[in-house]
Amino acid sequence: MADLSTCDPCSFSRPDLCVVKSVHLDLEVDFNRQVLSGSAVLTLERIASDIDSVILDIRDIKVLRACDVDTNQTLAFTVSDPVGPFGSKLEIKLPQSKSVKICINYETSPKCTALQWLTAQQTAGKKYPYLFSQCEAIHARSLYPCQDSPAIKFPYTASVTAPKAITVLMSALRTGSEPCKSDPSKTVYKFNQAVPIPSYLLAIVAGDLESRDIGPRSKVWSEKKFVDAAAYEFAETEQQLRTGEELLTEYAWGQYDLLILPPSFPYGGMENPCLTFVTPTLLAGDRSLADVVAHEITHSWAGNLVTNKTFEHFWLNEGHTVFIERKITSRIHGGEPFRHFMLDCGWQELKNTVENTLKNGPYTCLVPDLKGVDPDDAFSNVPYEKGCALLFYLETILGGPAVFEPFLKAYVTQFNKQSLDTQQWKDFLYSYFTDKTEILDSVDWKTWFYGQGMPPYTPKFDTSLKSVCIDLCERWNNATDFTNFSPADLNNLSTGQKKEFLALLCLKEPLAVNKLQAMEDVYKLNNVKNSEVRFKWIMLGIRAKWTSVLPRAFEFINEQGRMKFVRPIYRALNEWTEIRQEAIGNFNANKDEMHTLTSTQLAKDLGLSS
Repeated sequence: MADLSTCDPCSFSRPDLCVVKSVHLDLEVDFNRQVLSGSAVLTLERIASDIDSVILDIRDIKVLRACDVDTNQTLAFTVSDPVGPFGSKLEIKLPQSKSVKICINYETSPKCTALQWLTAQQTAGKKYPYLFSQCEAIHARSLYPCQDSPAIKFPYTASVTAPKAITVLMSALRTGSEPCKSDPSKTVYKFNQAVPIPSYLLAIVAGDLESRDIGPRSKVWSEKKFVDAAAYEFAETEQQLRTGEELLTEYAWGQYDLLILPPSFPYGGMENPCLTFVTPTLLAGDRSLADVVAHEITHSWAGNLVTNKTFEHFWLNEGHTVFIERKITSRIHGGEPFRHFMLDCGWQELKNTVENTLKNGPYTCLVPDLKGVDPDDAFSNVPYEKGCALLFYLETILGGPAVFEPFLKAYVTQFNKQSLDTQQWKDFLYSYFTDKTEILDSVDWKTWFYGQGMPPYTPKFDTSLKSVCIDLCERWNNATDFTNFSPADLNNLSTGQKKEFLALLCLKEPLAVNKLQAMEDVYKLNNVKNSEVRFKWIMLGIRAKWTSVLPRAFEFINEQGRMKFVRPIYRALNEWTEIRQEAIGNFNANKDEMHTLTSTQLAKDLGLSS
C-alpha cells in the first residue's frame, strides 16, 4: 500500500519537494462515453534540488502519456495501487531543470467521483445532457492529475470543447468561445483564473444554460425553466457583495455569478470562484433562503482567498464564513437582534449534531485527526457552527464587534492568497491583540480545538426574536385544547422563526399524532414550499411516527439530493423499525439518480456499506 504524504493526511503529493505553480487544461466533453479527455499542462518548481520526480494525486484516471512540453521528451511514470477514496500516487520522472512544464494526456473514468453526468431526461428541459463537478473535499484528483491538497494554490487556464448546443462554464472568467476548427458541430470555450486557487475549487459545468443579469458584476445561470425565478430570488447579490467588501477587503475575483444546478446537487452551495453553485431548493419564491448566497459570497474571502492548509483545519474556512455571513445578513436584515437569532439557532443545530448525530465522538473536535479518513466521512456542521461559536466567544471577550471586525479584515489581508493551519491563525490572533494577551491566555484552547463534545462555554444571546418561537413551542407542547391556535400564530413570524419553532419542537419528546394533525389543520404546513420549513415539518412527523408524513417524506427525498435534508430523513426513517425496509427499498430504487457523494453517504447511514 502506498503511503499518504506527511504534508497532508489526505494526499500522496509532496509539495515540499516539487510543487505545482500553474495549470492549463485542454479537455473535450464526451457525453456518450461520460468522460473528459485531453491534457493537463502543469508548470512545476523544484523545492528540493536533488529531487528527480513529481508526485501527483489521481483517482480512476487513465494516464496515456507524460512529456516535457519544451522538448516533447516522453517522461516515465508509475501509478501506485489505489488506496480507497484517496486514489493512487502518480509519480512522473522529470528532466534536470529547476522549473519544468509537463503535459499529461489523460481521460477521466465514467466512475469519476468529481463529475455527475445527467441524461437529457434527467434535466428540466429534456433536450440535452448535463454535466457538473463537485471537487471538495478530495475529488479533484478524479477530474485531473493534481496535488490535491488545499495547501497548494495555483492559477489556471482552460480550453473546453463541447457540442454546439451546450454551454460550458468554469470557476474562472470567460475569455471567449469559437467554433472548433476540426469539427464545426462543436464549440471551444476558453477560461482564465488568475487568482491562485486550491485544487478543489476548479469546477466545470456543461449544459443547456441561459443567463440573466442580476447586478453590475453578476449573472444567474440555469436551465431555462428556473432562470427567471432565480433572477428574482437572488436580486440582493450585489448588496451582499458590497457589504462583504465593507467588512473585509475588495472583492478579488472580478465576476460573481450564480449557477442553479439540477436537484441532485448534494450541497446548499459550493463557493467555486466566479461561479457559485447553488441548489434549486433555495428557490422559495420569497428570497427567504437567499442567505445561503451570503455564505457562498463570504467564501470569496474566507476559504477561497484564505484557505485551510488541510481539511483537518476546515473550520478556518467554514467557521469564519458562517461568522462573517451572519454579519453580512444582519446588516441587510434586522441588525444585531437578527444576528443573535441566527447565532442562537446555529448553536442549537450544533448541539443536536454533537450530541445526537455524532454522539460526542471524535468528529466533534474542531480540529479532528483525519489520518486515513475520507474528509467526506467527517463532514458535519461542527466546523461551521463550532468554529463560528469560537469566533463569537472571542469577539465577546475581546471587546465586541467594533474591536473584533478590524481583526477579520487584518486576517484576510495578512493571509491573502495563502493557506494556513490553526496554529498560524492563533499566532496571528495573538500578534494582533498584543494588548489583550492575558485575556487570550484565559481561553481553554486545548478543549476548543481538540476536545470532543460541545464548546467549553455557554453563550448569551439576545433572545428577543427567539422568544416568540419558544412561547409558541411551549404552547403546542403543553396543549390539550387546540381551539386557541390560529393561522396568525405563524403569519407574523419570519421564515427563520417558523423553522426555529419547528426545530424546538423536534427537541421535545415526540408529539402525539392528533396534535400534529391539529397543527396541520391550523397552519396548513403540508402545503409549505420553503425547503427548510418543509424539512423540519417532515422530521417532526417522522419522530412522532405519523404515517401520513411518509408520502411527503419520500416525495421530498426523491425530488432533490441535498444531503442536509436527505441524510437526516433517511437516518430517521432507518430508525423507524416498521419503515426501515421501505426506506432501503426507496434508496435502492433511486440511488442511480443521486450524486455519488449522496449515495455513498446514504449507504453508510443505512448500514448498507462500511
